[in-house]
Amino acid sequence: MSETAIDTARLADWMDAAALPGKGEPLQTRFLSGGTQNVIYELRRGEHSCVLRMPPPGAPPDRDKGILREWRIIEALDGTDVPHTEAVAVCADASVLGRPFYLMGFVDGWSPMELADRRWPEPFHSDPQARVGLSYQLAEGIALLSKVDWKAKGLQDLGRPDGFHERQVDRWTAFFERIKGRELDGLDTATEWLRARRPLDFIPGLMHGDYQFANVMYRHGAPAQLAAIVDWEMGTVGDPKLDLGWMVQSWPENTDTPGESEMSYVDMRDMPSREKVVEHYASVSGRQVDDLDYYLVLAKWKLAIVLEQGFQRAGDDEKLLSYGPIIVELMRSAADLAESSDYR
Repeated sequence: MSETAIDTARLADWMDAAALPGKGEPLQTRFLSGGTQNVIYELRRGEHSCVLRMPPPGAPPDRDKGILREWRIIEALDGTDVPHTEAVAVCADASVLGRPFYLMGFVDGWSPMELADRRWPEPFHSDPQARVGLSYQLAEGIALLSKVDWKAKGLQDLGRPDGFHERQVDRWTAFFERIKGRELDGLDTATEWLRARRPLDFIPGLMHGDYQFANVMYRHGAPAQLAAIVDWEMGTVGDPKLDLGWMVQSWPENTDTPGESEMSYVDMRDMPSREKVVEHYASVSGRQVDDLDYYLVLAKWKLAIVLEQGFQRAGDDEKLLSYGPIIVELMRSAADLAESSDYR
C-alpha cells in the first residue's frame, strides 16, 4: 500500500499538548506498514520513539471505533503479565490527523511474518531445541491473556460473553449467506454439529480473535521470549479457548513429517506436537481442554467463511484467488472432525 501522508506539525503540536516526551525536538516519521484497515508509523523525537496506528483515509467509518477499541485493550493490558505493546497515548479527535489514532511503545523484536523463505532467525533455525520455545511461548501468550481480570480492567462492555457460542454460529452462517457464491462441501455438517454441541458453560475471558504466529513478536536471541501480542482488531470478551482452537487448527499432528510442516506459512519442523502445545496452554491458563474438538471445528469452520469473503471478491487478485482450495480443505476438515470426534 502507498504511504499515507501525516501532518507532522499538527501531530507534534498534539504530542506537546499531551505532555509526551521529546517536546521541542524535531518529529521524524517512518512508514512501517499499511493496509486497508490500518497504517503504522514509527515516530522519533530525540531519544524517544513510539509507534502510531490509525485507519487510512479510505477505511470504512467504523474503523474509527475499532481503533479506539484496540486502544482500550492494550491500555487494559498495562500492569499484566501479558506480553503487549506499551499504551502511550490516544487521540479520538479526527481533526488532528483526519482519523482517530493511538501511540504505542516500539517493540525491539522480530515478527514471524518477516521471515525470508520461512527461515527462522538464528539461533532458532539451526537449534531445534531453541525453536521449540517459540511454540510454547506462542501458547503461553493467550494462556496469560485468558487470565486477565477483564471486569477489573473496565472491559465489561467490550463483548457479550452470554450467548457467545450461539451468536458465533448464527452470525457467521448469516454472513456466509450474504456473500455466498458457491456451495462448500461440509458446511451443513459442521454447522449442525456446532449447533448441537455448543458448550453449555465456559469461563469468559479476554480473547484476541486472530491468534497465530502472524500476530506476535519475539525478542531477539534465545531463549525464545514473546515480546508482544499485536493487531487487536478482533479483540473481545468471549470464550478464550476459541483463541486456542484458532492457533492450533492447522498445527501438524506430526511436525517431523515434511509434507505436514510445509502447509504452514512458517517452518513447523521440529516444533512440539499439537498435543504438547495444548497441554502447555492448559497448564498456564488453568483451563481444561477436554472439549478442544469443539473449538477446532469452530475455528476451521469460521476461518473458511472469513476467507471465503476475500475469495468471492478476488477478481484478478492472485493472493485472494489462492484462498479457493484452502477454504474447501478447511471446511472439509471441519466436517471430517465433526463426524469423527467423540466429543458430545
